[in-house]
Amino acid sequence: MTGTCEDCAYNVYDDEMDEYVCEAYLDEDEFYRLMQTGKSCPYYRSGDDYELVRHQN
Repeated sequence: MTGTCEDCAYNVYDDEMDEYVCEAYLDEDEFYRLMQTGKSCPYYRSGDDYELVRHQN
């Protein structure tokens, strides 16, 4: 549950908004609590496809 939005697999570029957005499913209450607490995102998923392979070596 660590990491930043920049390297999260749910952080994708939206052409219409011309910015990166989080595509993890959060309802308004979850999003508000996450922003207020400043804790790491429980939905964080590494965007590094080779992370598991490096861990196995």
